[in-house]
Amino acid sequence: MNIKEELKAGAGESIFLNDIEVDPKTIKAVLINEVVPLDPTDDFYGATDGAYLSTTLPLFQKAGIHVDSAYDLLTLGIYLTNAIKTPKHTTIETQTITENLPLLEKELSLFPNVEVIMLMGDVAKKAFNQIAKKQQKKNVIPSVATYKIRHTEIYYGKIRLLPSYIMTGKNVLIEKSKVTMAAEDIAKMYQVITKDLNS
Repeated sequence: MNIKEELKAGAGESIFLNDIEVDPKTIKAVLINEVVPLDPTDDFYGATDGAYLSTTLPLFQKAGIHVDSAYDLLTLGIYLTNAIKTPKHTTIETQTITENLPLLEKELSLFPNVEVIMLMGDVAKKAFNQIAKKQQKKNVIPSVATYKIRHTEIYYGKIRLLPSYIMTGKNVLIEKSKVTMAAEDIAKMYQVITKDLNS
């Protein structure tokens, strides 16, 4: 399945996505980042030395998952995406999240076997809360600091939700405590999706 073609149907040409072929049934975890970059080659499935991978891959490696590309992650059943499909020029307002929500909902619906969704940063948390509110009339992620709920088991139906920290941007790897926590969260995600293999 070509994710870009699936999402472009009815969305026009304004969304920034890379062409990527995925077998949707193999995806066990989805990591939702904040927003697509200005240059699509910097996105997860763009250039091999793109900006997003330069901060994301070290987080996986710190978590003990030794991969060299986003495509390596796909082979492990891990899919990376962004909540907002058009680049930001200023801060992301709630209205922008709402406008992009149908695309994110459609994207998530493509993967029938997802066991974990990681919410990497506040925009991802807000977006998923909007999805949950439409379905169950209430937020699923508490509106408190991420570090306070990282060790709380949160579920949306049968899907485990892991609130964590943004994994892209120039300052990501500078904030050592957040790097450590994000890597721990990624390790937890991987433990969940591989539990049947390890038992």
